[in-house]
Formats: sequence, C-alpha cells, structure tokens
Amino acid sequence: MVEFLFNPRYPRWLLGIYLGWFLAWAVRPVIFSDWLLEHSLTVVWIAFLILTHRRFPLSNISYTLIFIHLCLHTIGAHYTYALVPYNDWFRSLLGSGPNDWFGFERNHFDRLVHFSFGLLLAYPIREIFLRIAGARGFWGYYLPVDVTMSFSMLYELVEWAGAEMFGGELGQAWLGLQGDVWDAHKDMALATTGAIISMMVVAFINWKFQRRFGEEWQESLRIKGKPLGEVRLRELIRESEKKD
Repeated sequence: MVEFLFNPRYPRWLLGIYLGWFLAWAVRPVIFSDWLLEHSLTVVWIAFLILTHRRFPLSNISYTLIFIHLCLHTIGAHYTYALVPYNDWFRSLLGSGPNDWFGFERNHFDRLVHFSFGLLLAYPIREIFLRIAGARGFWGYYLPVDVTMSFSMLYELVEWAGAEMFGGELGQAWLGLQGDVWDAHKDMALATTGAIISMMVVAFINWKFQRRFGEEWQESLRIKGKPLGEVRLRELIRESEKKD
C-alpha cells in the first residue's frame, strides 16, 4: 500500500477513478440545473490541478485528500445537499441511521462536507504555504486554518449571490438553508473546526518525529526587522532621492 502511494502515476489513477465516480453520479440528478451549478466550481478546480500538475505537483497525500472531498461533493451535487438520503442508507444496513441516533430533524450531509472541506483541504493548503511562501513553525499551521476560514466565508458569499441571482427552486436548492437562519455561520464554524483538527494532527506528527519542532516555532515567532509603515516609507523616499 505504501509503495502504491509513492507511485508517480498515482495522481492519474485518482483522476481516472474520480471521472468514473463523477459519471456514475451524473445519471439523472435530482435537479439538473442545480447539478450543473454545483459542478461549475468542480470543473474549474480539476482543470487547475491538471494544468499545474507538471510545474507544481502536490504530494500524493494531498491529492488523496482532495479526491475524497470531491467524491463527497459529487454525491451532494447529485441529490442536492438537502436531499442526500444518507439516513436511509444507514437504515438499510443497520436498521437505523444518524438522524435516528441523534434526533436530527434536518439533513446534515452539507454539514459533513463543510467539515470535510477544512479537515481534508487544510493539508494541501499547508503544503502550498510551505513550498511557495516558505511558511515555517507557527505560521505553517495557522495560515492554512486562516485560508480555510477565508475560503469558507467566500463560498457562503458566492452561495448568497447565486441564490439572489437565480432565485426560485434553483436558488433555494443551491443555498440549502433548510430553514436555519444560522446555516452559513455553522458551515463556516465546521470548516474551521475541521481545519484546526487537521493541523493539530499534522503538528502532533511533526512534534513526534521532527527534532527541531520547538526551535522552529520559536524562530517563526521571533521579531524580524524594523517597523514598516511610515518607517519603511521614509526609507523608500530617501532611497529614491539618492538615485535622483
């Protein structure tokens, strides 16, 4: 299994598996227009990953986490998030489902996917920060959580704008409030919680195996350089005057 994960063709296999998964769930979606709308971002996301794969390949672990999240999203897009019959699936297997166990009245599949957004995508975001921005120590864990929160907020704004634009059944299906006025806040909180858990797991692994873990954190929080703002502006003006 470990050797399989290290195979350079692994991302291509994941892509092939996902395309098969996508086509299987593309058959007779509950609301076709909502299915198209939900997958508009999916197409952009996959195209971006394909186009950047040669120049900036992510780790196979990151691709796996993205793959799992896309698979969950594909199920939600097929049914619309408010209608995914996960409780019926559990009932057919176990005789009862999560809604029965916990007394849920709403469909919580959207909550699961928002949570998985943070849990699964914070690590690929961390990889980008470490490899491009050179983030280290504290910032290598904080920034992925911060960006997850930002993207979660941005997605809620896009959902709101889309619901206002399309209106009617399509707008409501995409928004998926299910009568909860705090739906957007809870979605963002779950995404943030998932990202925090993800970074805590990564931090624990690094603390366990990385010798300079504590030193790297201290170094990342050490003050470097002089104040910016007006101090830096004065320096720029002086440098410009010297050139003239």
